[in-house]
Amino acid sequence: MILLNEDTKCLVQGITGKQGSFHTEQMLKYNTNIVAGLTPGKGGQKFLDQVPIFNSIEEATEEVDINASIIFVPARFAKDAAFEAIRHLDLVVIISEHIPVHDSMKIMAYAKEMGTTIIGPNTPGIISPGVGKLGIMPTHIFKEGNVGVISRSGTLTYEIASELTNAGIGQSTAVGIGGDPVTGNNYVDILKRFDKDDDTDAVVLIGEIGGTAEERAGKFIAEEFSKPVVSYIAGRTAPPGKRMGHAGAIIQGSSGTVESKTKALNEAGVEVAVKPSEIVDLLKKVM
Repeated sequence: MILLNEDTKCLVQGITGKQGSFHTEQMLKYNTNIVAGLTPGKGGQKFLDQVPIFNSIEEATEEVDINASIIFVPARFAKDAAFEAIRHLDLVVIISEHIPVHDSMKIMAYAKEMGTTIIGPNTPGIISPGVGKLGIMPTHIFKEGNVGVISRSGTLTYEIASELTNAGIGQSTAVGIGGDPVTGNNYVDILKRFDKDDDTDAVVLIGEIGGTAEERAGKFIAEEFSKPVVSYIAGRTAPPGKRMGHAGAIIQGSSGTVESKTKALNEAGVEVAVKPSEIVDLLKKVM
């Protein structure tokens, strides 16, 4: 497994908000190690009588051992929340969507400077089945196993994880890198982690139209990645120039199309499914 393991001790930023409280309860039910929450002005309270709430990360780190954060604050506060987390922690998962692009750029620049790993924004998060989840994904469709999953899309992650689980194929870790034009870790960053991970024997890469992230992943897989990869690219029927669902999903010219992504992945020896239901058979061929 990668990113989220038994040693991850997480703080929830925005723990008392509607989204934060709902998903924190779900994460705790899945035995995720949530050690603190943060809502300015509510320090000293406890969430569900078990998770201490603090006014700031600085205050939290003085009392509790924390190395990761998950952010559920509204878009306009996300930059400040991210900066605060980046200053103190190793891993920051930003669930919030609609963060202005220039804010995201500042977040990523600061994270790079501080050596902090960012997942998101606009991501379903991370799940390492059997260990925990830092995110919003439904847990019943995942099971422990040895296939890594990387995706730009939440719902496609769920659909393909469900196909894998129903076929008896478990997952080591599933990571949603986020659907925005500017995100933290990209496919290549996550592939590097899976390559070094002893629990991962193969990877499913779920892509979508727009940008060149999948093409770059293809190049990396061809040159450096040592494990089998299969893929699915969403947006086969999308018209050029129209944004599809995610801000990052737009075809411009000949780049960003299903064809250009499929070609790059095929050249790296990666078979690309035409529909999600084909992933299981492709995996069985390479594992």
